[in-house]
Amino acid sequence: MTSSETIETSKPGKRRRRSREAGAPQQAAHPAFQPMPQPRLRLAPIELVSADELAGIHQSALTILKEIGMEVLNDEARQYFKDAGALVDDLRVRLDAGIIDQALTTVPSAFDLHSYNPAKTVRIGDGYMAFSSVASAPNCSDRAGGRRSGNRHDFQNLLRLAQSLGSIHINGGYPVEPIDIHPSIRHLVCLHDILTLTDMPFNCYSLGQQRNLDAIEMARLARGLPPEQLLQEPSLYTIINTNSPLKLDEPMGRGIIEMAKHNQITCVTPFTLSGAMAPVTIAGAVVQQNAEALLGMTLTQLVRPGAPFIYGGFTSNVDMRSGAPAFGTPETMKGALLGGQLARRYGVPYRSSNVNAANAVDAQAAYESVFALWGAVMGGVNLLKHGAGWMEGGLQASFEKMVIDADLLRMVGSFLTPLQTDQAAHALDAVREVGPGGHFFGAAHTQARYRDAFFDPLISDWRNYETWSEAGRPDAFSKASGIVETALNDYTPPVMPAEQAEALAAFVERRIAEGGVATDF
Repeated sequence: MTSSETIETSKPGKRRRRSREAGAPQQAAHPAFQPMPQPRLRLAPIELVSADELAGIHQSALTILKEIGMEVLNDEARQYFKDAGALVDDLRVRLDAGIIDQALTTVPSAFDLHSYNPAKTVRIGDGYMAFSSVASAPNCSDRAGGRRSGNRHDFQNLLRLAQSLGSIHINGGYPVEPIDIHPSIRHLVCLHDILTLTDMPFNCYSLGQQRNLDAIEMARLARGLPPEQLLQEPSLYTIINTNSPLKLDEPMGRGIIEMAKHNQITCVTPFTLSGAMAPVTIAGAVVQQNAEALLGMTLTQLVRPGAPFIYGGFTSNVDMRSGAPAFGTPETMKGALLGGQLARRYGVPYRSSNVNAANAVDAQAAYESVFALWGAVMGGVNLLKHGAGWMEGGLQASFEKMVIDADLLRMVGSFLTPLQTDQAAHALDAVREVGPGGHFFGAAHTQARYRDAFFDPLISDWRNYETWSEAGRPDAFSKASGIVETALNDYTPPVMPAEQAEALAAFVERRIAEGGVATDF
């Protein structure tokens, strides 16, 4: 495979493709395919525990960091902690509260995550929510082809679908892992696909220093910026998963360092599943989550004070009979609410997820997602990971589920839109016009507003049974499948300025020719 063949955008099978001139607007018949502004939480987030109880969780996390500590496998990371006054004993790092408190004085409360398309730049914090697509699944599925291992063809089509659905603001990572691309160059090929098939801000994986450096350079080239401007404008983010319990491994530690050095965004998300990698009680699991997140936050600020940071929460439970992760449970919701409460205590943005453990796009998938999503939203989430398409506890990215979730995300956005309460909305003239015993279908007030009066669903079918039967009795799964086909048929790629696109392609080709990266980290 040559370099040019490697980065060439593959065609989506036999699907029809419409062309578009550079700069021309993308046409879409349904609101779901129009960009949705970032929702903002104008309601008070739910406080799951009292201020005293929250202070107790904070103090227990500090006790873990001071008395038990965490293993930090990266040498440079341990040196940062040692220079700050931490007790470093071989791989174990123990932190006093003062070091953490100092880091909290420099971590920003909000920042922008930039795209090469300025219209797609998102705000992280200040009550705003940014919804991302599914990421990191080893398998994908659709109605026609069933469940299958990740590959580049499906990887690209999931990107196209995410780009088409207007309620998705951010690329979440690789929606499915394309195992037909060699690991040494996979990050180069995949990030090039992400940057050319979508124009949303993107995620890079922290799997070794060079992968981080390549991703940072690709973000810079895509935006056409000098290095010093990139330092002032965060343009990509990474998710750092601690090796719960209480370990920060080599590539994750290196990822924090490289992203913070370049003033890019680090989201530290401990993988604390109660009963498995964390205590079986939700409170105990969140105490451990908090300790691991605070250590990661502190490292970002030791590397570069003011580096952008997101507090990540992923606490849920496991099925104690099988050991399998469970998501979208009451425990998931409690963990999401509690994580948001802690992030607000520290004055930092918060990450949560739209997750479920269902194996099929069915009622379980729907209600678990709604439960997880509502816990995240009312927890005050700023970055919603896996917002659309996650299935099977993260082992599967579903095309149809991405469409259904995108509709759900639009419902959240519609719900959070401020309610109109002026005199015109009170509709007294309409009530006078209709009077007792009439109806409002034909009222002037209704006719002037009916197109914008209510949420316009992509999936929900509100016909009565008879007309639904005459239409062939479409269910949510079949409707979503048809919408996937429509979205991919009508997809048009974003337009990156030619000079930036050429520089990006040249960089990828050169790095592929050099062999990419070693696969042993």
